Amino acid sequence: MDIREVLEFVDQVVYDKTGKHLNDLQRGIIEGTLNRLKYAEIADSYRLSEGHVKDRGYELLQMLSDVFDEPVDKHNLKSVLERKGNLNISFGDNNIMGYINICSDRPTPTPNKSQPATPDFQRDQYQAKIEMVAKLRQFGLKDEQIAELLGLTLEEVKQVDSEE
Repeated sequence: MDIREVLEFVDQVVYDKTGKHLNDLQRGIIEGTLNRLKYAEIADSYRLSEGHVKDRGYELLQMLSDVFDEPVDKHNLKSVLERKGNLNISFGDNNIMGYINICSDRPTPTPNKSQPATPDFQRDQYQAKIEMVAKLRQFGLKDEQIAELLGLTLEEVKQVDSEE
């Protein structure tokens, strides 16, 4: 999972609770925080003062605390998102991987507009997961771990051996 998908998750949860989407600076603060940047570094990239970004960051973390019903700060943002969104966030190479499995407070489900629900897209997405199996095995992951990470059944992962 990449940072864009994490930001979409946070944006959707914030929108579900507040009716407002994240703005560009809020997205930048979340991304910078997850990448362990200081407010001064985030401010430089937006050509804003460090004080302004710090103030907006404080407001954002307070809003996220309200949205997630627990205290959120720069130091625990990653763990809160992992818990609340069922995400696995890895910083080894600045990639964020995982999956999202959340329940909305809305009574009716809303489709994910970022991913078209076409059969071609679903087939391509499935094929990409299958291709990742061998790569993840090279890193020493067990089939059970791969199945959980990619959202596949253990049988689908084990089948990759028989298809090669």
